[in-house]
Amino acid sequence: MKKKFLSALKILFFLSIGIFFIWIFMRKLTPDQKLEIWDSFIHADFIWLALALVIGILSHLARTLRWQILLEPLGYKPRVSITFSAVMIGYLANLALPRLGEVTRCGVLNKYEKIPITKSIGTVIVERSVDIVVFILLFFINLFIFFDKINQYATDKIFVPLNAKFHLSGALSNYLLIAVAVIAVVIVLFFLLKKRMKHTGFYIRMREIAKGFWHGLWAITRIRRPIAFVLYSIGIWVLYFLMVWVCVFSLPETAHLSIGAGLSMLIFGSIGIMVVQGGIGIYPAIIAEVLLLYHIPATTGYALGWLTWTAQTLMIVVAGFASLIILPIIQKRTKYATSPEHSVQNIPTGE
Repeated sequence: MKKKFLSALKILFFLSIGIFFIWIFMRKLTPDQKLEIWDSFIHADFIWLALALVIGILSHLARTLRWQILLEPLGYKPRVSITFSAVMIGYLANLALPRLGEVTRCGVLNKYEKIPITKSIGTVIVERSVDIVVFILLFFINLFIFFDKINQYATDKIFVPLNAKFHLSGALSNYLLIAVAVIAVVIVLFFLLKKRMKHTGFYIRMREIAKGFWHGLWAITRIRRPIAFVLYSIGIWVLYFLMVWVCVFSLPETAHLSIGAGLSMLIFGSIGIMVVQGGIGIYPAIIAEVLLLYHIPATTGYALGWLTWTAQTLMIVVAGFASLIILPIIQKRTKYATSPEHSVQNIPTGE
């Protein structure tokens, strides 16, 4: 009961953050501007949004196939249908609580393919690390291409107000010193208490998790199809970009936007999703702010942000719940097909 209460509390907390960002943006708008956003939303060309849904599914299929490449060196070959369902259920879980999806999808593979969570979680951490590297590269590419626009915007909207309010440079140095001191204390305490904790259940469990993570790291050095792994890694982000970019064609006011605008939407929108669970509330606001760089009115940008966010979230919700329904059916059929009374060896020959 206590765990359920804490989980509900966490969900409400992140939902309240999203609602707060919605309020922050909407409170500045006049009634006419709010009506303009609503009109843009309901008169959008939903064919482009449907295309975004299809592209989103393809991106997660690419993620599924890449994950299978990481699992191969560990001696596991899960079915594509099960692995894809695990990925989608993981994304669905992530909408509720941060980082819950990583454990959830490993749990699905453990249940349906008997792959130990301690081993699969290592591969998930590895693929997340690869995604972060790709994201950082794209971030700096975007920063380099549009440095003038982004620098001016960041200076006017972020750094100057923050510095004026919090004296940022001094605060940052103090926070850095505190962080270093805390890390040093944690490291010292770990080595001092290591021997005493060695036989506790918590220590043994943590050691198993660390061992599983090491297996995941080891897997990436033993990949049998490195070229395919790299292509899938690139393909995932290309599809992410296309999923965002096709949404700009859903509104006449944004249909002229370039590929560069789509890249900026992808990068900064992704940061919003990382900051607030599922990006609720903050994602449309960030898209609106980004599109101001391309002379798109805030109301239009906000409407496009909600359209893009809705398409992405709807895809995850539909595919996630569909996976929850389909998985038991797949498992039941597999058991039926492999049961002794229905196997080929037991079919009567008529002799």
